[in-house]
Amino acid sequence: MKVYSVFDPEFAEFGKVLEGYDTSALVAAMNDIALPESGVAYEPWIDSLEKCAVFADLKENAYGGMPIELGMCWGHNIALNCLEYHRSSEFNIGATDFILILAKQDRIIDGKLDSADVKAFRAPAGAVVEVYATSLHYAPCQVDDGGFRVAVVLPRETNTAIDKAAAKGFEDKLLWARNKWLIAHPEAAEAAQGAYVGITGKNITV
Repeated sequence: MKVYSVFDPEFAEFGKVLEGYDTSALVAAMNDIALPESGVAYEPWIDSLEKCAVFADLKENAYGGMPIELGMCWGHNIALNCLEYHRSSEFNIGATDFILILAKQDRIIDGKLDSADVKAFRAPAGAVVEVYATSLHYAPCQVDDGGFRVAVVLPRETNTAIDKAAAKGFEDKLLWARNKWLIAHPEAAEAAQGAYVGITGKNITV
């Protein structure tokens, strides 16, 4: 599939790139964490990353003083698999270039989203990439065989375990973790784990 840049006009409806942040120490700290041999790892917050000065900058500036978490998604991935959204923007910072596969939340129609509606965007290492709350996203994809390391910044406690409340509507079927609504492709491992299956079409790879 065509891979755009996060600096292309096509990215404007999905997010934006923030300026003015020094991410060099964060990139170095991410590179100190070993990649898994296969698959993808994720931690909502990692102490060594939150000790970097940019953590306070993101809290005070990007999130306007809100409590936040700075964790990482890292490993090996080239596939769409699932899409998720939160009630807030997410900020991604790569230790290397990486690719985001994105779609718009309003493309979920009658509980289904066609994978033909997704677009792919490459982000450069060190850039602070905001992904809007209305943008569906999931694990980043690598640009080469070396895998990827991407910092993930979200409101504190996002993506942690939650006891689900009684369902009130369709969206409650998608609730997968705290502040995390998930829709899976039938080929994704998450589908076998009980995630809502709603992505139709090909499980796109980059």
